[in-house]
Amino acid sequence: MNNHTKFNILKPANEVFEAFVDPFKIGNFWFSSSSERWESGKTITLKYDIYQAEAQIHVVEVEQNKKIVFKWGEAEEEHVVTISLKEVDSGTIIEITEEGFHENDPELIHNMLDNKEGWVFMLTCLKAYLEFGVNKLRAGLAT
Repeated sequence: MNNHTKFNILKPANEVFEAFVDPFKIGNFWFSSSSERWESGKTITLKYDIYQAEAQIHVVEVEQNKKIVFKWGEAEEEHVVTISLKEVDSGTIIEITEEGFHENDPELIHNMLDNKEGWVFMLTCLKAYLEFGVNKLRAGLAT
C-alpha cells in the first residue's frame, strides 16, 4: 500500500532539489531544521518546532536534481519515501510516493488520508516558498 502525490512547481529542478537537501532551506517550507545536508547513507535529524518533535530519516539514495529516497519511522512500521523530480517546460513535476502502509491495519484509511493531507500541505508550502517567497505558511497551522 502506498500514497502518491504529484505537484508542478514553477521552478527548475535544481531549486526544488536544494530546498530539500540544504539544511538552511528546508525550514522555509517543511521541518523547522535539518541536522545536515541530505546525502546517501546519512542519518538526518529533523526538528519540528511547532510540535516540539524530532524525527530521524535514513537517506537511502540521492540523485542530484532527480531523486531522493529515504526511510523513516520505527523499524516495524518503517516507511520508504521517494521524491522524484522531472524538469519540464513549465518548471518541475515533483512526485512523492510513500510506501509501507499495511492493508490489514484497522486504521489504514485514516492513516493514508492523514499521510496524503500531510504531503499535499507540505508541497503547497514548498510551492508558496519557491514561487512566491512565502516561508511562514507551514507555521500558520493551528496545533
